[in-house]
Amino acid sequence: MGITKTDLFTSEQNELAQLAKAFAHPARIAILQYLAKSKSCINGTLVQELGLAQATISQHLRELKELGLIKGSIEGVSINYCLNEEKWEEVRGYFNGLFDQLTQSCSSGECC
Repeated sequence: MGITKTDLFTSEQNELAQLAKAFAHPARIAILQYLAKSKSCINGTLVQELGLAQATISQHLRELKELGLIKGSIEGVSINYCLNEEKWEEVRGYFNGLFDQLTQSCSSGECC
């Protein structure tokens, strides 16, 4: 696979692409849905809930955390994760802006 020339795109386009990539795996979607439902969670709970290996869960949590979609706090030997509400407002803005732009373009009747 070729190298992406991210410098050709705006920071918002690059950010949106990274966020879309995070949503491209069903395990990460399941993790986000579980965190949204439970308001917070201990890593071990995810292993039981999703039936995936601890290492797999940890990898997905790391990717979500690197993007700022989730945050975690250490409590003894466990890490308690939750959604990062501030980041989710930013994410909502990015995707709503894209969808609004696409909707306006197609509703003008100028699509092929």
